[in-house]
Parts: sequence; C-alpha cells; structure tokens
Amino acid sequence: MRRSLKFVLRPTAHQAAALTACLDDHRALYNAALEHRRTAYAKAGVSVRYGDQSADLKYIRADDADGQGRWSFSSQQATLRRLDKAFTAFFARVKAGRTPGFPRFKGEGRFDTVEWPRDGDGCRWDSQPEHPTATYVRLQGVGHVRVHRHRAVRGTVKTIGVKREGSRWYVTVSCDDVPAETLPATGASVGIDLGVASLVTTSEGEHLANPRHLAACAERLAAAQRDLARKKRGSARRRKAVARVAALHAKVRRQRLDGAHKAALALVGDYDVIVHEDLRIANLTRSASGTLEAPGSNVAAKSGLNRSILDAGWGVFLTILSHKAESAGRELIAVNPANTSRTCARCGHCAKENRLTQAEFRCVSCGHAAHADVNAAINVLRAGLALRDVAQAA
Repeated sequence: MRRSLKFVLRPTAHQAAALTACLDDHRALYNAALEHRRTAYAKAGVSVRYGDQSADLKYIRADDADGQGRWSFSSQQATLRRLDKAFTAFFARVKAGRTPGFPRFKGEGRFDTVEWPRDGDGCRWDSQPEHPTATYVRLQGVGHVRVHRHRAVRGTVKTIGVKREGSRWYVTVSCDDVPAETLPATGASVGIDLGVASLVTTSEGEHLANPRHLAACAERLAAAQRDLARKKRGSARRRKAVARVAALHAKVRRQRLDGAHKAALALVGDYDVIVHEDLRIANLTRSASGTLEAPGSNVAAKSGLNRSILDAGWGVFLTILSHKAESAGRELIAVNPANTSRTCARCGHCAKENRLTQAEFRCVSCGHAAHADVNAAINVLRAGLALRDVAQAA
C-alpha cells in the first residue's frame, strides 16, 4: 500500500528563514514559468510544455547561483510539474464545458508547499540514523531539520514534502510497500447514514455525535474577523490579525480531522463490511441562490444547511474510512443514496410522506415507525449486501 504520514518540523530560527526563502524562490519560479507560458502564447501562439521549461532550469540555476541555484533541481522540477498539472486541469475543464479557471499567479502566502520527488535526491529522510532519540530530515539548502516523529515510518520512503501552515512547519512523507495491519474478523456488517444531527448513524441504532467544531468556534472566529476588517491593509497589525483568523481555522480543521479518525477507527474495529452512501457532496452543498432570471428559494436556509454539512466533514470522514478499511482488510461498499431515506425498511414502500420530520420515520403503508436515520442505514446495508452478492455471483 501507499501511505502518507505528516509530522511536525522543529526548525531552528536559521532553518525557518531558509525554509521561507525556499518557498519564496519556488513561488517565483512558478510565477515566472506561468508568465512564460502566457507570453509565448499571446505573442507567438506557441504552447510551452513542461519539458521545455524543465530544460531551461539549468540556465536559470546557473544565472542565479545564490538564489534558484541553492535548491534541489528535482524540487524545482516538481514545481514546474505542478504548474503543468494546473494547465492540464484547466484544459480538461474547458473541454467539459465547465468554468475554466485559468491558472493564477501565486501571491505571498498563497504558495506554501514544496515537494522533493525522490528520497535521496536533494533530501534525505532520517538523515542522522545514529542519533539515539531524534529524527532528522535533510533538505538541500536548509540542513538537517529535526522532526517530531510521533509514529513509526513503515515501507520505503518515496517522496518528501514540506508545508507551512501559519507559523508551523510540517513534513509529509509518502511511503510505498507499507504492510497492511489486518484486524481479526468479526463477522459483522453495518450500514451507515451520514447526517448533520449525528455524524454517523448505524443500522444497529448507534449514533456517533457530530461535534460541530466550526459552530463551537463561531463567536471567536467572528470576533477575529471583525477585528481583521478594521485593520489597515499592509500593516503589521493586519498581518497579526490574519494569523489569528488562520490559527482558528487550523484548529477547527485539526479537531475535525481528529474526530473523523476516531469515528472511522471505531467502525473499522467492529465490522468486517461497512456500507455507506456514495454521496456527491459538491452537489449537495451547491448554492440555491439561482440566477437573476430564475432566483432560488429558501436561500438562507439552504446556506445554513450547506454550512452544517461542510462543518460535519463528510468527505474527510469517508476518505479516512476508506484508508483505514483498506489497511485493516475490511470491505467498504458505496451504494446509490437515492430514496434510502424514503423507503420503508420493513415493507419496501417508498414515498415522500414516510419521512414525517428530520428524525421521525413512519411508513404510510405498513405503519412501521423508526428513527429516520436508522431506517436509512438499514436500507443502505441491504443495498450494499445485494451489490456484493451480485459481484460475487458474477
């Protein structure tokens, strides 16, 4: 398996300054390469490719030995490849008829990641293996930076990335051939329904609470944003206010991630087969404002629902659940969510009137009453087991 691990970096003041310079130079390279592509096409109708810009790197490094020449050649190639991927995605959106979104220049604070594509080429994980207690990563132009390694790194280290989040630095290690940690079989299967009142409701009637981390931090975040709005652009106080807002958002993100890990770990430990709805979260959280010609209705209510769905972090939870299920040897099945909340789990009657309220379900045909989310989870489980039986028969 391929797995990525994220650790906190503990750079010295000198190393932190070098890491900041590394990000700035890679951002300048990205912007220069973007300008090169734009100008070449606008003036001569020539499309510049990644191979052309990668070939020019040796001249750029030779002309700027104290700047671009300080950093790893392969990391600069990764930055150019990142721009090439942005253009590939742009042309794919144009071809599909979606909003194009032309690649943009990266301003200060908008470029916070540098990647080294291969361990040993400009970087080295565990660069001081003889050290008895600490782990270090060596980065060309920066030196040996201490890593807060809170867990073991298994498999073969392939790529190394450094990311800046506010005042913190992180290193991401991508490993190949990571051994699976298969859990003992339990013989149990479960269907889960994702919601806002409860993050997860199982077909056995268990409810995993939705902590609503963003709502809990809403007052502090609103106060910090009001304080930010009063600051003069370009001032030192505004930079500090921006950092406070970013720190609050980062805390919410970490809390949401921690809760998703714990909820997914509980499910993976108890069940061999986990069935969930194949949700299209981007469609579910689409704005209801409509257009000038056809304005939407209940816009404020839909906006609040969208905020609650995003605060619950369904996408984060499902991604983590899939990774943990793969590592533990569990089977994860995604089913079509259509009508799972309107169908009676006892008689199979499907009607909009079955769903009396958000939490109450009562079948108008057979009178079956249950918690609406539990009823939906049972339907999800049955649909998933039916899909598995069809696949096994085929």
